[in-house]
Amino acid sequence: MRSDALTTSSVFEANRARGAVRFDVHARDGVTRRGVLHESGSLRVRFPSPEGEGLSGVFVNTAGGVAGGDRFDIEIAAGQGARLTLTTAAAEKVYRAPGAAARLDIALKVAAGAHLGWLPQETILFDRARVHRRFDIELDEAASLLLCEIVVFGRTAMGERMEQGEFIDRWRLRRGGKLVFAETVRLDGNIGAKLGRSAVAKGGAAIGTALIVPGDEPLIERIREATEPFAGEVGISAWNGFAMARFCAQDAARLRADMMAVLARTGAALPRLWLS
Repeated sequence: MRSDALTTSSVFEANRARGAVRFDVHARDGVTRRGVLHESGSLRVRFPSPEGEGLSGVFVNTAGGVAGGDRFDIEIAAGQGARLTLTTAAAEKVYRAPGAAARLDIALKVAAGAHLGWLPQETILFDRARVHRRFDIELDEAASLLLCEIVVFGRTAMGERMEQGEFIDRWRLRRGGKLVFAETVRLDGNIGAKLGRSAVAKGGAAIGTALIVPGDEPLIERIREATEPFAGEVGISAWNGFAMARFCAQDAARLRADMMAVLARTGAALPRLWLS
C-alpha cells in the first residue's frame, strides 16, 4: 500500500465516531427516576418531563449519523418496578462504509415488575453501508418488554435504494437466566437483489420486528381479529412466553403505520416523537 493511502486510512480511522451511554432507572414511591448516568463521545440521552409514573428517554447522536468504523455502546438497567420508554430524536442514518463496518452493541436488563419499551425511530441504510448490531437482553421472569426495530434499505421517497452492503443483526433474549430466543439476520453482497426475491422481501425496502414479553395466544388472537387491512405484510406468533410480529413493506411509511396499528392493539403507549 502506498504511503499516501496508508496516511488516508489512518486519518479515516482516527476520525471515527465513538459513543457510549450507560444508566439505570429505579422506582421510588411508584415513580421512576434515573440513577447513575454515564455518557461519552457523540451519544447522548435526554429525559423529557416525566409522563405519569414512567420515565421517557430520547437518544441523540451528535455525530449526525453512523459511518464505517463508528462504534456505539448502550447499557441500560431497569430496576424493580421501574417503567422506562426509550426512543430516538430522529431516524438513524447509516452511511456508506469504505472500510470497517460500524458496530452498535445494546445491552438491556429488566428486573422483576419492571417494564422497558425500546422504540427507536427507523434505521436507514444507505447504499454500501456496513453495520453490525447486537442486542443482549436479560429479563426477570416477572419483567415485561416491548422492543421494536425498523430497518429501511434506502430512502425510497428520494428515489434511493440500497444495492450493495452488509447488515448483520444479532438478537439474544434471556428470561430468568434461560435463553428463550436467539436470532442472527445476515444480509450482505447484493442486498438489493436479495430483497427482490419473493421468499425474502418481494421487492420491499423496509423490514421490522416487534418483540413483546410476555406474549401468548390470546394476545395474538386479539391482533388477528382486527378487520382493517395492513399496508404491507404482517405475521405474528407466540412461543416460549413471548410474542413476535414481523413486518415487511415497500417503504418505511407503510411499515411504520402497520407497526403502530399492531402496537395499538396490544395497548402499548407510543413515544410522542412517533406521533409528531
